[in-house]
Amino acid sequence: MAVSQPVKVAILWHMHQPNYQEPGSNRMVLPWVRLHAIKDYLDMPLMAVRYENVKTTFNLVPSLLDQFQLYLDGGSDNHLDLSRLKAESLTEEQRHEILATFFSAHPPRMIEPHNRYRELYQKLSNCPDDLVLPALFSSEELRDLQVWSNLVWVDPLFANEEPIRSLLQKERHFSEEEKQALLDWQMDVIARIVPTHRDLYNQGLIDISFTPYYHPILPLLCDTESAREALPSITLPKVRFCHPEDAERQIAMSMEKFEELFDRPLQGMWPSEGSVSEEVADICLKLGVKWIASDEEILYHSLVKSTLNRSDNPLHTVYEYGPGLKLFFRDHAISDRIGFVYSGWDADRAVDDFMSHLKRIGGLFNNRMENVVIPVILDGENAWEYFPNDAHDFLDELYRQLSTDPEIETVTMTEAATSVNPRQLPSIFAGSWINHNFRIWIGHEEDNTAWDYLAAARDALVTFESKHQDYNSVKLKAAWQQIYIAEGSDWCWWYGDEHRGAYNEQFDNIFRRHLINMYELLGLDVPIELFSPIFRGTPKAHTILPDDLITPVIDGHKTHFYEWAGAGSYNCVEAGGAMHRAEQYLSEILFAYDSKNFYIRLDFIDRNTVESIKEPVLQLICYAPERKVITLPFPKEGGHFETKEVSHAVLDEVLELAVPRRHIWTEEFGKLGFIVSLLDGRVVLESWPEDEPIKLQVFQTGKELFWPTG
Repeated sequence: MAVSQPVKVAILWHMHQPNYQEPGSNRMVLPWVRLHAIKDYLDMPLMAVRYENVKTTFNLVPSLLDQFQLYLDGGSDNHLDLSRLKAESLTEEQRHEILATFFSAHPPRMIEPHNRYRELYQKLSNCPDDLVLPALFSSEELRDLQVWSNLVWVDPLFANEEPIRSLLQKERHFSEEEKQALLDWQMDVIARIVPTHRDLYNQGLIDISFTPYYHPILPLLCDTESAREALPSITLPKVRFCHPEDAERQIAMSMEKFEELFDRPLQGMWPSEGSVSEEVADICLKLGVKWIASDEEILYHSLVKSTLNRSDNPLHTVYEYGPGLKLFFRDHAISDRIGFVYSGWDADRAVDDFMSHLKRIGGLFNNRMENVVIPVILDGENAWEYFPNDAHDFLDELYRQLSTDPEIETVTMTEAATSVNPRQLPSIFAGSWINHNFRIWIGHEEDNTAWDYLAAARDALVTFESKHQDYNSVKLKAAWQQIYIAEGSDWCWWYGDEHRGAYNEQFDNIFRRHLINMYELLGLDVPIELFSPIFRGTPKAHTILPDDLITPVIDGHKTHFYEWAGAGSYNCVEAGGAMHRAEQYLSEILFAYDSKNFYIRLDFIDRNTVESIKEPVLQLICYAPERKVITLPFPKEGGHFETKEVSHAVLDEVLELAVPRRHIWTEEFGKLGFIVSLLDGRVVLESWPEDEPIKLQVFQTGKELFWPTG
């Protein structure tokens, strides 16, 4: 229905990528910052300001901007390194890696529309598994693949810029010079991102808000117990993490960063993942943050907590906590329609639907529009690759209609915070924009392990700092930076069962390496558990489970066939055959039980390779169900040895050991998951399985049955 006053709409695009930088280097583990830079981070504000009446807010994360600068200072990533290599000079291993990783794009929207990229993709897809793939692709084809795996990420807004226009027109048979021109152009785009945002912000054409520096879940930094407000029965880490001073520091560092970049303070903050609590709000008041935002479910639970009636307190307005902190709560349905629904619609239909929802909401308020604002808050980058043409058509039509429709008025979040009369909100429910809780980041065994490792590292740093007040200030600052990075939300986003993907292992490795780096900066011994994966992934079918109780002879020999008959086994060669491992030591792991002990036998691909390990260590990580780490240094020349947890072990042609059941289970039976790692001192050489532990259920003696457990 038509309205006499336009309904105000505040759109916030959140721009964020995890911190991919390898600790202590200028390298990025994954290329997504660079590729999203040419696809999303420059074109988004440029598109918005082409329409005079459209006002938008762009939320930036300082750690993302730091990664831009890393590239501009000469940093790189493996995809970029492989892209730069001359196709004729590629080794077989490099060709393998290019073919394995250079099609990492959404096929329907990013591969299929481009003839040459599609041809190469189909050629790879049609290759029988047993063929040597690199030999089937010419150097010219590989160079075209190098170009297209970068070119496909370029936003259509830049299609008429050189060298993009010429490359798109040529389509194939690219030269090394043309490829290099594309890679140089990427750096030029990255160099334009921050200055463009600064110029548009200073001209009043866009608003900019911020997120805490390394994207932490602020309420959990303040107190991990805050997770119980939404989930009273959640299992929390062993160590309570309670450091509101870190939450304050993460916010303050971000505010300082942007004031330095833009010469004036930013007004508002999108807390990482929309995560809020009263303690976080109090910190924001202390630091002078003018507004924050979360999700509508947080509002509804906050109203209950505040004993306020939901029917009298609408979603589409501004709230105020304490003396001056304004709060917005995103319209969940409308925001998610952009992020998760419209990618399958044509642009006109999608925008018409969006506008009709806005007008329907406006109609609910009749002519009382002065205090109405519809917050639309969502990811400003990752959704677009699922749209045709990188959502260029959708965004163009969206901005066109928003700029011309008299029933709609776009405002920035800061404008809404200062122009709308707020409603008081005495209490704030602790939660995030995802299901109004923090389950994504805490509660799962992997999440909780990460929190405990973080807490231990932070405690070690504080203790060290108090005892060594004259220690190198540069190293101390760097050590604190490692803690702040490890407090980021992205690590626990990828732990647990909620998000399993192709890069969980990389995220796990980066997280642990930041903590390792912290200890090394201080010259402290690194806890050995940091060298083993937290992430346990999806089980692979390389395991045979025990079908009988056995008592093998622990002598380091394959005494006879029946000695280990009935034992379980894990085939390391089959499990690792596709990984192109430089050197692998273990061929098979056998495991078994009797009424007293848990037995392990390690078979080597080549027993002589053990001699090359300077300080060989076997590590057995058990989950029964609590995590326990059994560490067994052993002489590489062989012989008998033991520890307080390993009653008997022998290395000869194989390594055999016995662990009393009481060292694994309190009551000597129950569930067991385990991972076997081979180390050189503190350096992990290999771990098996590399993802999900081998899982068993062991019953009381005399009632033994074995089967996989979920």
